Parts: sequence; structure tokens; C-alpha cells
Amino acid sequence: MKASEQTVQQIDRAIRKIADKFPPSEEATLLTDIHLRVNQDTGELLAYDDDDEEINRCVIDEWIDNKSDHFYQEIVPVIRKRIEQLSEITDHMSILKPYSFVLENDDKENIAELYVVDDDTVIIGSDLMEDLDKDLDNFIEKLLKE
Repeated sequence: MKASEQTVQQIDRAIRKIADKFPPSEEATLLTDIHLRVNQDTGELLAYDDDDEEINRCVIDEWIDNKSDHFYQEIVPVIRKRIEQLSEITDHMSILKPYSFVLENDDKENIAELYVVDDDTVIIGSDLMEDLDKDLDNFIEKLLKE
């Protein structure tokens, strides 16, 4: 899915509003995840804390009434890229590290871990991991033959 400029701006605004709730400070909030839920019918992007308290909500116009069977898989790279682009903000929120941005569906089921904020951890995107299983299987098979 190619995100329009309006969609990029709406996601960026939502991420900034989430970050505004946790401005950099000496005292970090004890929180492990920012839960993002997207409603495919209404286009709402909602953010919740670990206690299921709403942090922010916005509507992504382009996502309203999206009927794609692969909707969540299509929006993962879009949201992940926006969070990464705003890492100067997301990496300095007053939340005790490590914490994650996690995408969930309407039933609160984990779809994808979008971004981990920790000094020592990096999430590798699925595009880099695409054929890892196949490569590892081939590697092991080759080793066993020798």
C-alpha cells in the first residue's frame, strides 16, 4: 500500500500526540507497550497504554471502509516507517525502556511489533527476514552433507 501524503501527515500527527503524553523528563512512566489499533471500517487509529486506557485517536481518511483481506499486512510497513522517521520523538518519550509500539486488531490480538525503543535492541523488518527460514534450512542441509 502506497500511503498518500495526507495519510503520512495524519499518522505523523497521531504519533506526535502520543509522544506529547509522555514528554521527556527525569521520571519515566512504567509502561511496556503502546498498543495501536486500527479499525478497518472507520479508519480510526487508536493508541492505548498497557491498562487499555486510550492515549489518542485519529481517523486516517484513506483507510475508511478498506475492504482488503490483507489490510493489516499492508499498513504495517506504513506505520513502522512513520515511527522510524519520528525516532527523535519516539525514542525519547518518558517511558521506562524497553517499550514497544505494537499493532493489534479490533480483538486486541497482536498483529506486529512495529518498533522497539531500547538502547540495545533493534527490530529487523520483515522484508529482511523474508527468506531467512529457507536460507537457514539450506545452510544446515549443506553442513550436514559435508
